[in-house]
Amino acid sequence: MSFCQDAPIKLCELGCGQGFSSNLLASANRAIVYHAVDFNPAHIAGAQVLAARAGTPNVHFHERAFADLAAAPDLPGWFDVISLHGVYSWISPENRGHVTAFIRERLKPGGLVYISYNALPGWAAAMPLRRLFVDHAATGNGPILPRIDQALAFAKRVVEANPLYVRANPGIRERLEKIQQQPRNYLAHEYFNRDWTPFYHADVAAELAGAKLSFVGSAHLLDHIDPINLTAEQQALLAEVDDPTHRETLRDYMVNQQFRRDVFVKGPVRLSLLESRDRWLDTRFALSTTRSDVPLTVNGALGEAKLQAEVYAPLLDALAAGPRTLRQMMVDPVIAGLGWARITQALTILVGTGHLHPALPADGDAERAHRTAAFNTAVMERAKSADDFHALASPVTGGGIPVDRVEQLFLLGHQGKNADPVTFTWDTLAALGHRLNKDGKPLATAEENLAHLRERFGAFTEKRLPVLQKLGIS
Repeated sequence: MSFCQDAPIKLCELGCGQGFSSNLLASANRAIVYHAVDFNPAHIAGAQVLAARAGTPNVHFHERAFADLAAAPDLPGWFDVISLHGVYSWISPENRGHVTAFIRERLKPGGLVYISYNALPGWAAAMPLRRLFVDHAATGNGPILPRIDQALAFAKRVVEANPLYVRANPGIRERLEKIQQQPRNYLAHEYFNRDWTPFYHADVAAELAGAKLSFVGSAHLLDHIDPINLTAEQQALLAEVDDPTHRETLRDYMVNQQFRRDVFVKGPVRLSLLESRDRWLDTRFALSTTRSDVPLTVNGALGEAKLQAEVYAPLLDALAAGPRTLRQMMVDPVIAGLGWARITQALTILVGTGHLHPALPADGDAERAHRTAAFNTAVMERAKSADDFHALASPVTGGGIPVDRVEQLFLLGHQGKNADPVTFTWDTLAALGHRLNKDGKPLATAEENLAHLRERFGAFTEKRLPVLQKLGIS
């Protein structure tokens, strides 16, 4: 889709939580005005503090319930993009109605909606397990986190009793084991929310049709690579289905889809083949993984598949030198000789696996770097006292790059001209009583922690730091 270049793009995030994503994206995309909404005042207050510390003027946070969206005077009348991540399956039917009404009234013609939700049939077998959790937690009183532990312990006893439900669904044992290892705050949202509804794709498409939306495709790019997800027989069966909504829902049966990330548009306008090709050629790409560490494998619904070295090696070699447009890469006769279909599929897979990112135009890198530096410094300073933000903003990609707390402290020490970033990192963590883990076991002594940090720092400076520098994060 195309937006008017004379006015800033306006994006609204519904259910922004702590507002980290909106803050990050706003720092790297000053041509976009972000409005982020959440009903939790503590979330909004924290997001506003981060925006103030980062000096990001193009992000605005609003404390609003979904029922209040229609009458919100401080929200713009129109948006180019509206996003909902981790929201739709966890709100009541009434609130879903408020959301679709807001989209219908506030999304521009040609505008996009990103929406994620728990999907069927992938959740079908586990729905009774979730009900077991909720019912047991409801028998107790007090804070939810202790009741989650009690519910998990009770569910384990039920599974160990080997009921027919478990025998008919043998994957439940493994699922419960994985759930028990997950953070309790995540479980509180995912499994213990009052409102919880998994959807067939067709049902979401029907609800959003009321807002004049049409399905574009999955935002999870690997979903578009049929050979790694579908057998030849399954592909042939799907090819017989003309209706796109029916076909997409049927595809979810083939892969037992559990979570969907969908993009819808209000008024689709198709690009011509020539326009599509030009968009591809002018798109810049940047590696976020060291060239030597990019595996020539990909995981799909059918399991692990090997990637052809003769296709991927030339592309990765070209990108190892730094961000490149596809047009620049096609100058290489080896790459051009691969053929358009193989090149675009390879780039789609590399982006889908997270090793490669679409990038913004090169002529804005310097200006964006100045802006993202302030945001990244605010995040890294926070890492000295908390471990809640695990990404930094790239002025090259315009998005977030995963950087964990220890790496953030390495960067902070490095940028602060600290003589020994490792000692700086350890002193920061030790002051909070924090200890590192190695091979799943906590390290007891300061010497063990320092030795482990020095080992990590060596790998960081050799592999991660050069990549982050090429991405404008350093």
